[in-house]
Amino acid sequence: MPNTPAPTSAARAAEPAAGPATSRLVRSLAVATLVANIGIVVTGGAVRLTASGLGCPEWPLCTADSLVATPEMGIHGVIEFGNRLLTFVLTAIAFGMLASVWKGRSARPDLMRLSVAALAGIPAQAFIGGITVWTGLNPWVVGLHFIVSMIIIAVAVVLVNRAWLSPGQLAERHEPLAGRTLRPVVWAIAVLSAITVVLGVIVTGAGPHAGDHGAARNNLDPDLMTRIHVVPVYLLVFTLIVALYLVYRRTVDVRFKRSLLLFTAVVLAQAVIGYAQHFLALPIALVALHMLGASLMTAAAAQVFYTGFSRKVPEQSPKA
Repeated sequence: MPNTPAPTSAARAAEPAAGPATSRLVRSLAVATLVANIGIVVTGGAVRLTASGLGCPEWPLCTADSLVATPEMGIHGVIEFGNRLLTFVLTAIAFGMLASVWKGRSARPDLMRLSVAALAGIPAQAFIGGITVWTGLNPWVVGLHFIVSMIIIAVAVVLVNRAWLSPGQLAERHEPLAGRTLRPVVWAIAVLSAITVVLGVIVTGAGPHAGDHGAARNNLDPDLMTRIHVVPVYLLVFTLIVALYLVYRRTVDVRFKRSLLLFTAVVLAQAVIGYAQHFLALPIALVALHMLGASLMTAAAAQVFYTGFSRKVPEQSPKA
């Protein structure tokens, strides 16, 4: 049996390195960053939906004399203060993420920048949260609070993707997975998703769930704003149909196809929940699900955009 020559060092260097380039801790903290930021949106929604938005009427203290909720404040104080405590969990994860990539910051400046961005979102949200309390739950400030959370979620999606890159994927540089025909469609998906979320925030500001029984509303007609809100939703569904047609008509990388299918599933579920909550007079459970859906839709849209345009995409897979 002939001897097989050992691969040369040049040949070994040319082979993509197997396995992710980052440690399991980095990857776990990246996922935790995404999950925690989605989770705090849901708990923040619970504060609003239970009319506990002013359960702690002061900020940064809960009351003028106490950092924590007092028994006299009842369940609303417990709910609001509990949500504030979750910020410390989010902060611990963000600092842990930053510490885990610090040593390799020269080799992976991308992870360092994304970690700093995720961490910077926390004091920004705390500042907006303070203004929210000081203004008695002004609906426009509450809406800004939500939109900033969506931006942080999008950053976390990119962080997760970059944390999973293998050494081979870090070294290579390929064309974006979305071809020239698909790229305008991907841009349309991103823009329409953003418009949908922003209009959804405005609809919420016109609706009955103000976060406190005495909180102001934005004085817009809820029914009219809902009708305006569904316009970009219809356009988004149409754009998805076009995208799916192009994906299945052409040879497209399976990674992009998977992200598009995931986004489609989330959008359809979100549309069903949205219609149901509207015609059932906005029950709290469905509104909470719709808020979770908005977060998941934002994450899925960010994944579509990332896989469509990034030249470095994790999970090397064969072409579809």
